[in-house]
Amino acid sequence: MAFRDLLSAAVEIDETTSVLHGVFDKSKSTGHDLLVFNNILEADGHRVAVNLLTRPRLCSALGIPPEDFIDLLGWAMKNPMEPKIVETGPVLECPQDPVDLTKLPIPHHWREDGGRYMSSSVIIAEYGGIRNLSFHRQLLRDSNHLVARIVPRHLHTMTKLARESGDKVTIAIINAPDPVVLLAAAMSFNTNIDELTIASALHQKVYGKDLELVELPNGVHVPADAEYAMWGSITTENDEEGPYVDITGTVDDIRREPILEIDGVTHRKNPVFHALIPAEAEHKTLMGLPRAPTIKSAVNKVCECLDVHMTEGGGGWLSAVVKIRVKNKGDGLRAIEAALDGHRSMKMVTIVDEDIDITDPVRVEWALMTRWQPDTDTIILSNQKGSSLDPSRLSDGNTSKIGIDATIPWGYDRSGFMSVQ
Repeated sequence: MAFRDLLSAAVEIDETTSVLHGVFDKSKSTGHDLLVFNNILEADGHRVAVNLLTRPRLCSALGIPPEDFIDLLGWAMKNPMEPKIVETGPVLECPQDPVDLTKLPIPHHWREDGGRYMSSSVIIAEYGGIRNLSFHRQLLRDSNHLVARIVPRHLHTMTKLARESGDKVTIAIINAPDPVVLLAAAMSFNTNIDELTIASALHQKVYGKDLELVELPNGVHVPADAEYAMWGSITTENDEEGPYVDITGTVDDIRREPILEIDGVTHRKNPVFHALIPAEAEHKTLMGLPRAPTIKSAVNKVCECLDVHMTEGGGGWLSAVVKIRVKNKGDGLRAIEAALDGHRSMKMVTIVDEDIDITDPVRVEWALMTRWQPDTDTIILSNQKGSSLDPSRLSDGNTSKIGIDATIPWGYDRSGFMSVQ
């Protein structure tokens, strides 16, 4: 499925709209509906889509029920598959000449942001025989330069190694590829895993056909049906990046970050730019959903885990509700420790029984108030490594973490705890 196939249910906006806050303001005024803007003031011939990849829309696009989503991601992690290399594809239809990033519909969302940002574009980097796909927000600096906030993960390590040798990192940047590519790029692994092989496995499993890649002039391969592709390098120089409203809805700092030099741009005919609005539902979906399989896998090692929900209040990253099937005394407390170990950026986890809708905060709070004793069913861990997305973390980067066991107390008659609603 191509990205634009997701747009059939979109509300089309034909009035002239600016990328300077206009897309963001219209999205807010409509309750963050799925929108396509057909007339962009600063980018004639380009369209912009927002609010596509919420969990329900993703599951609908993939043709799976929501309860199967986590297991699908988990399967792909264990069954990587090589993509298919093809000679050409739609993304190569319209090369830009000369290169001018300012003429692309890159939006300035929040007024607190430091400028126009690509928040949903994926960097595909190659260095030292390793390929990495990952999300790193990119601030538009000028016609052929971006400044990217490269967080301390694999691309950060790759860039550091290259700079130590005086090298640049060869990259491509893609916008609006198939949704399975976006999901794979959002995944985090402890080892260097080629996320395109995860995307390829998802593509084959969901659509029954290969994920096709085309080669850009600098040798990097990109999905053939992406809406946009750019190629260039991560340079050895830095510039200021930020401020930026991050997933928690708080303003992130200004930092010195790597400059990306763009040598070429190409896109499909009548292209659709994916403008992910930071701190809104789509951002939280892409950020949080790929963490759920690793949490579920970790919890399954100590008890039966049924589902995981990364909460909206936790920014899709810092907090989760985990549903388990209690079979043994202490399963809830063991699940807390396993879940926090499965996602080390998480600050809070709540464990509930199988009768609780973990996506409904009212039902989760009901489980807390009727099943949880704070002095015996709570684990608090001090001096833990905190997430950079948590503005309350201490100056040394540490935080404390909490786990709450809101399952029915062991040894009690379970029927007495069931809701009659």
